[in-house]
Amino acid sequence: MTLRATALIRGFETQTSEGRAMTIPDNATVVDRFLKWEAERHDAIYLTQPYADGSVVDYTWGEIGAQARSIAAYLATLGLPEGSRIALLGRNSAHWIMADLAIMLAGMVSVPLLPAISAESARFALAHSDARLLMLGKLDGSTDNWPKIGERLPPGLPLLGLPQSPRRDVPQWDDLVARHAPLVEVRRPSPDTLCTIVYTSGSTGEPKGVMHSYRSIAAPIRAMERTPWWPTTPDERGFSYLPLAHMAERIAVETASLAFGYRVFFAESPTTFADDLKRARPTIFFSVPQLWNRFYLRVCDRLPRSKQRALFALPWVGPQIKRRILRELGFDCVRIAITATAPVPIHLTQWYRELGLELLDIYGMSENAAFSHVTRAGHARHGTVGQPQDGVVARIAANGEIEIRSPGQMLGYHKQPELTAAQTTPDGFFRTGDCGIIDADGFLTITGRIKDIFKTAKGKYVVPLPIEQKLLHHPRVEAACVAGAGCAMPFALLLPTPETRDALAAGTLARASLSREFDALRERVNATIERHEQLQYCVIAGTSWTVDNAMLTPTLKIRRAAIEAHYLPRAAQWAQSGQTVVWET
Repeated sequence: MTLRATALIRGFETQTSEGRAMTIPDNATVVDRFLKWEAERHDAIYLTQPYADGSVVDYTWGEIGAQARSIAAYLATLGLPEGSRIALLGRNSAHWIMADLAIMLAGMVSVPLLPAISAESARFALAHSDARLLMLGKLDGSTDNWPKIGERLPPGLPLLGLPQSPRRDVPQWDDLVARHAPLVEVRRPSPDTLCTIVYTSGSTGEPKGVMHSYRSIAAPIRAMERTPWWPTTPDERGFSYLPLAHMAERIAVETASLAFGYRVFFAESPTTFADDLKRARPTIFFSVPQLWNRFYLRVCDRLPRSKQRALFALPWVGPQIKRRILRELGFDCVRIAITATAPVPIHLTQWYRELGLELLDIYGMSENAAFSHVTRAGHARHGTVGQPQDGVVARIAANGEIEIRSPGQMLGYHKQPELTAAQTTPDGFFRTGDCGIIDADGFLTITGRIKDIFKTAKGKYVVPLPIEQKLLHHPRVEAACVAGAGCAMPFALLLPTPETRDALAAGTLARASLSREFDALRERVNATIERHEQLQYCVIAGTSWTVDNAMLTPTLKIRRAAIEAHYLPRAAQWAQSGQTVVWET
């Protein structure tokens, strides 16, 4: 059942003084762009939110504007100075975007926190950012860390509960909207005004507060507008499920939809994900390699790859089967399929291309608003993350590190001018920490992280990422980590896919069979790499790597330091066993 949201504030409208479409200047901020759509598409649906009870609510631009303006009016009553930090913690929802809009319209600075952030990191970010208020959104402890975060909140920090908040004993969004008339004269920030402080969830170290202006977060939008094949019309549909507090999702979904006026659908939960995606039928879809692999495995579980090949080869049947697969996945309308955070194995790229879907790699980081490199449609080179986007300059330093100067570059790290200076070259390039190679056409290949390179007991250096990429070609490998610092030889830690773990638990896949598969994989990989890089053995992880146990970042990248701390103490014992495949117990 789909419902239309009932506006809690009646009779509020926005338009230009002459009632005409608003003109947006070249240096328009995301606030300017929102005000344009609020005025011009007042009754058009912007956000579609499914709820746990099975209902689905559509919110129009006008309804969203009214609610955001009412909360902005409430914020104005708190007596906080302009630029005060307002933290936002919650899983993706329509009200997450409304809350972010309210913060901007009130002239304040958002501090979004990842819902799976550790309690210690959340407490640090709230204190370090000088947050004056914490908005609590959709949280229930199922896929977020709220139970632990809630116990460690700084004492005395005021809270505001959004719909679906776990706290009902604090001021509630709907009550505040009902009590406060929408703010008419909203703040119109200049492009150089601080917009947000995003705390990194990086794979190492303490979170850093990345400061972005309205100008830097708009840089990717301006590039999209200048890209002929990139969809920039209100007719597009987006789907939001990766954390909005992460810079990539925030730019790809929130900022882009506010800029271009298109509709965004949300996922209610992992159990409803497939149905929510089919409802949305997005034209733009952003995901990460692990999830692209899960979609692939879901299809292969129902239609084995050998049967797919046979059916795809049939002149009339093949195209119909491909269309049906895309429709069942919810991808039949996708025109732009984006992948990021890690390389996509070539068998996945080829499979999606067979279906008619080209996966476009993007490369960026929090420090440059995820605005660096992109694979252009029709010009993909496997293994690369594409070419520099408009206005981006990339180079390789003498030590092999990728350095980038981008229009999306941050203002700096909050309260850490020394670190900002250390990460920035004298001529303004950001030191990414990634190693890479740039070919004659400007295509960038990521070869690893500077800090990930380790030395074996034989004094040989090993770069783990290229080896891990080879291991990830196996469809039963969900994640891989090559370790071996101080060991005689490197070894591989392999996390089987959820489907593989389920098959093992059900007894439909024997341990011995999987051991043979992974040992054959180890031998194939060893045949392609230098002798000092060759893997002595593989360890099949018995513990899942998750965001909750700090083995993965919220964007599903491995946290190498945490994984090595868990496994390296047993490396000597495993090496002495003489086994080439070890099961973690």
